[in-house]
Amino acid sequence: MAHRHHAIDYVELAAPDLAAAKAFYAAAFGWAFNDYGLDYSGIRAVDGHGEVGGLNPEGRPGAGGALVLLWSDDLDRTVAAVTEAGGTITREPYAFPGGRRFYFTDPAGNELGVWQADE
Repeated sequence: MAHRHHAIDYVELAAPDLAAAKAFYAAAFGWAFNDYGLDYSGIRAVDGHGEVGGLNPEGRPGAGGALVLLWSDDLDRTVAAVTEAGGTITREPYAFPGGRRFYFTDPAGNELGVWQADE
């Protein structure tokens, strides 16, 4: 799966009870998962290559719905662009298994994230 700079790349759903969320989506839609320890599960793409989203136990259900993640070829440049455009960084860039990401809100208050894979 090719990533495109600043395209919607991944959707993350809040899952305070990770096991229950996995059971629901597997039963309802036949979704399969990549587990990253006890703290996160990636939602596998239908063709089995890559992931299209994830279940995050630290997500905030109902606080804003799903977290849409954009892809960036240069995360630090994207942080600067978001700030210059009037967005607010709500979580500074941090490392996670596979890359780095940050969160921001747009001027209307919508929260999104941006990520970049490890090189």
